[in-house]
Amino acid sequence: MEHAFGLDIPLALAEVCHSQRTALIVYDMQVGIVSQIADGQQVVERVRGVLEAARSGGYRVFFTRHMSLPNEVAGVIQLRTAMAWQHVDHVDEVKPAFLRDTPGFQIAPEIAPQPGEGIVDKITMSAFEGTFLDIAFRDCEINSFVIVGIALEVGIEPTVRHGMDLGYIPVVVSDACGHGSSEAAQRSLVALAFAGGSIQCDCGALIQVLRTTSERRMVG
Repeated sequence: MEHAFGLDIPLALAEVCHSQRTALIVYDMQVGIVSQIADGQQVVERVRGVLEAARSGGYRVFFTRHMSLPNEVAGVIQLRTAMAWQHVDHVDEVKPAFLRDTPGFQIAPEIAPQPGEGIVDKITMSAFEGTFLDIAFRDCEINSFVIVGIALEVGIEPTVRHGMDLGYIPVVVSDACGHGSSEAAQRSLVALAFAGGSIQCDCGALIQVLRTTSERRMVG
């Protein structure tokens, strides 16, 4: 921990992940997204391990869900993106994949949110854009977040970059982040490391930190 100008500046993973100042973001772990990833169930299991440790440690938890709008109100960029994802050439071929309340929109049942956890519905890649997440974080005096989920190269990287611009310290749990393209996901990790400001770790290292927090809570 560095101390300067009246500030505590955490550097190590254990210093960043304070149970009262850190939240867990479970990014877009929806039935219709997990099923598109080759190792989707393995990612679910890794995310579940992190989630259980965070719950035991008393960390606040927020889930995001990517939501499709009906084509009639989706707008230009939403329709262009949907055409690219669905590999179609005409707007009338677009089928909204994640309409609210459809089966594919729901969080994977193995990691279902609990009543005391937040759910953030979004139509953007960054979990902070157009949502209440930043307001909730600041109101809870959170200054860092751990992020897991799908997909690293599509939505997690933009969320991490946006989070840093908002003044948060992001922790990317690399092996608990699924991807559609391993090459693109690796580029994202390399680019984030080069930019600085965030931390990358694996499930084992993070869970050990979260469990230590849990043990301290039980002793207290």
